[in-house]
Amino acid sequence: MQPNLSQPYPIQAIDPSAGIFRRLIAMVYDLLVVLGLMFFVGAIATAFNRMEAVQGPVFQSLIFLVIYGFFAKFWTNGGQTAGMKAWRLRAETPDGRPITLQQSLVRFLAAFVSAGCFGLGYLWLFFDKDKVTWHEKISGTRTVIIPKPEK
Repeated sequence: MQPNLSQPYPIQAIDPSAGIFRRLIAMVYDLLVVLGLMFFVGAIATAFNRMEAVQGPVFQSLIFLVIYGFFAKFWTNGGQTAGMKAWRLRAETPDGRPITLQQSLVRFLAAFVSAGCFGLGYLWLFFDKDKVTWHEKISGTRTVIIPKPEK
């Protein structure tokens, strides 16, 4: 199900760009969820493999698809993973709309490049006038802070 791209998110961002600290802490939260998913998929694959270790390109592709599926599902439906929700971050387009499945794939793949270059892709937000990382710039997305809900 594709998000309604004609409507921006109902809650407007309070800051057009999230800082590095919030992003890193949210990534740690999401890493814990992803590790759990990997463990679960690995346990199921091991059970189907007569309790022998599973390896090879098919298994690695399955793990990759599960991890991408996790991020794509949350980024395209509400813009927030578990870690992003905890730290009030949201992935969106520069005009405040939900990101598409294509943008989520580009963002996901380019994030590996951002991290793989000794983190320079993430640190780029300190030098960019729009305060976006390499993978956000490449995918046409941004990460914003959303306000606390009113009590």
